Amino acid sequence: MTETVLLESLLPFLGTSLGAGCVFFLKRGMDLMLQRALTGFAAGVMVAASVWSLLVPAMEQAESMGRWAFLPAVIGFWLGVLFLLVLDRTIPHLHQNSTQPEGPHTRLKRTTMLVLAVTLHNIPEGMAVGVVLAGWMAGNSGITAAGTLALSLGIALQNFPEGAIISMPLQAEGMGKGHAFLYGVLSGIVEPLAAVLTMLAAGLILPALPYLLSFAAGAMIYVVVEELIPESSAGEHSDLGTLFFAAGFALMLALDVALG
Repeated sequence: MTETVLLESLLPFLGTSLGAGCVFFLKRGMDLMLQRALTGFAAGVMVAASVWSLLVPAMEQAESMGRWAFLPAVIGFWLGVLFLLVLDRTIPHLHQNSTQPEGPHTRLKRTTMLVLAVTLHNIPEGMAVGVVLAGWMAGNSGITAAGTLALSLGIALQNFPEGAIISMPLQAEGMGKGHAFLYGVLSGIVEPLAAVLTMLAAGLILPALPYLLSFAAGAMIYVVVEELIPESSAGEHSDLGTLFFAAGFALMLALDVALG
């Protein structure tokens, strides 16, 4: 069990690191249309994971509440949204293809703020993996080993393009490949850390598992709506981001059903 937990905690981080490694093999910077496609794909995976891997299990955990079984999911969801809203307002960061930083005024370098932007939405992904692993380790019948693997693998797949999206533009701006790769890796290291902290918290307060599942879902949905969807449709009109959103959504849905 320990090896499984360790592997699945590290899978999303591995996906980010492999994506960041694209900077060593691709000579040109990332095309804007490709960025749109990859961002849309990531958004689709995150939405599907939020619904089937987090919100639905949260309501199943609260079945004993009868018609009020939705309540922990709704409360946890909003707490997750508000948590990311606070982080968004208090941590300086800069989104791709944007010239206007968000959060408090700072003298941080542009590259640092770009990494912080990706790091922000890696936090809820790590939390999502941590909370489902905690439920599985506790012997919760609603969460299976295959289900935890589906979530970890899905997030790892959508992290691959995210790693490339952070490292390749940095290299295109003049940063050395080694440093660009390092920044990409650092943006993902928060995921296993968030997973471990969430597992510890869930292990201490297992009755709160439905709230923690939906908390992670709310945080992920905030990231999708506030950041990924606007980025996938920025600039000249194109349906590419939408089509790849659908592809990511369908892939995560298939993984969850096939492995769950």
